[in-house]
Amino acid sequence: MAKGKKRKVAPGDVATNRTASHRFEFLDKLEAGMVLQGTEVKALRESGAQLKDGFAIIRDNEVWLHNVHIPPYGPASRDNHDPERTRKLLLNRREIDRISGRTTEKGLTLVPTRIYFKDGRAKVEIALGKGKDRFDKRESIKKRDQERDTQRALREAGR
Repeated sequence: MAKGKKRKVAPGDVATNRTASHRFEFLDKLEAGMVLQGTEVKALRESGAQLKDGFAIIRDNEVWLHNVHIPPYGPASRDNHDPERTRKLLLNRREIDRISGRTTEKGLTLVPTRIYFKDGRAKVEIALGKGKDRFDKRESIKKRDQERDTQRALREAGR
């Protein structure tokens, strides 16, 4: 990627977790709402968040989001939120039961992949992921390189 060019993200995306697709193989994706404070929403709209080390756990039949960094909102100096606090995710009971069954039996983890706004509400996309081995990572890198080479060859042939 050339310097100065930013990676394209979907419209409305606040933050994406690009390293998660490298470290995990996604089996299922869910959309969940987040319980946020007012300054967190303003900070998301202004500057974004960081999902790199984030994960979700199920505790007492509720889903909680950990290690997601939402930076403090500048103008609210005194009444700001804690940037690394745990946040509750809003899911239906059926979805929580289905996820909890799969995470306990197969050793899968819940990884946040992106935060975005939908109809004015902040949503987080969590994926049910299985950790990749070193061999799997090499295989995915090899596949990505092959796709890049074929695209380059097609582009050159079209000129």
